[in-house]
Amino acid sequence: MKKLLILSVVLIGCLSVDAQFRKKTTPGTTPTTTPTGNPPTTTGTSPTTGTGGGNQKPGKTIDTARSATGKEYGGTVKPSLRNVFGYDNKNTQVRDRQPLSYEHLREDDILFSHFIWREIDAREKMNKVFSYPAKEQGQDQRFFAIILDAMKNDSVMAFSAEDDRFTTPMGYDTIMSLVSSAGNDLDTQYVQNVNDPNIYDTVVQRRNNPFAPKPDSIYTFRILEQVMFDKESSRLFTRILGIAPVAKIGSAVPGMAGGSASKTLFWIYYPDLRPKLAKTFAYNAKNTNGRMTWEEIFESRFFSSYIVKSSMDNPTDARLADLIKDPLFRLLEGENIKEKIFNYEQNLWAY
Repeated sequence: MKKLLILSVVLIGCLSVDAQFRKKTTPGTTPTTTPTGNPPTTTGTSPTTGTGGGNQKPGKTIDTARSATGKEYGGTVKPSLRNVFGYDNKNTQVRDRQPLSYEHLREDDILFSHFIWREIDAREKMNKVFSYPAKEQGQDQRFFAIILDAMKNDSVMAFSAEDDRFTTPMGYDTIMSLVSSAGNDLDTQYVQNVNDPNIYDTVVQRRNNPFAPKPDSIYTFRILEQVMFDKESSRLFTRILGIAPVAKIGSAVPGMAGGSASKTLFWIYYPDLRPKLAKTFAYNAKNTNGRMTWEEIFESRFFSSYIVKSSMDNPTDARLADLIKDPLFRLLEGENIKEKIFNYEQNLWAY
């Protein structure tokens, strides 16, 4: 008997709720909402009519913030407020360190000279230091982030990738618009209000950049260097002239059928970058206290690379990729260029 009484009370409650719901949604009073992302159709310039029957003016906000996921390049790394080492580490020697000056070479003393273009792939085991993602020394430890920090805080100038002769300067903001998903161009959009779905707010935000590479896709660095033999010192010199980050643009780019394409972002004149590299340590997986500076890594050639272009026997100024389609034979041709340079130096001597 008690169960029947409880069941009847529940049924009566459900019927009353259903009656109230039908009363609110009778024809003529049903509120209509516009799908998100499409501004409503109104007469003149009046915004969407709210639930009260009057015209509601949309609010206007400006969203110019870039992605704060931590993976984006160019972000600010918070400094540590305590000593993160177990010993007294003031890094006074590193802050005052300057790169050694190059030995002076006269043009008349150069018997042999060629330009070589190499590429460093950070996916290789020996080059993992170029993609180390930790936040140390007050900055991101990825090599591309170090380049951006040198441009922002050390006034290092970048040059357009239209050529490798350092002819067209590029500003830091222009570089960030290339590598960030949010560009510098502002775009006005209508966004549905959170509190009232019948009101659309006008939001001014940065336009999405479809050509922006993913942060972890910048793992290739192109190097322009000159190989020279100096007869005055009887030595073969290799001087790095420029460094260019190369990004992989995915198939999401409009007009690209599939796969990915390489895009050279900009060039940095290496002698301008040396002072910054001489004050920045690189990651050492074997011994944290035995780290080398980035300038020592480049000058000591502690990286793995392969040749993608050279001025040797190249009257058309073409890359190896344009001359040889097979990737394996391109690598072999790069080794052949290295052997030609080595044989030239060895043939100067009599044993």
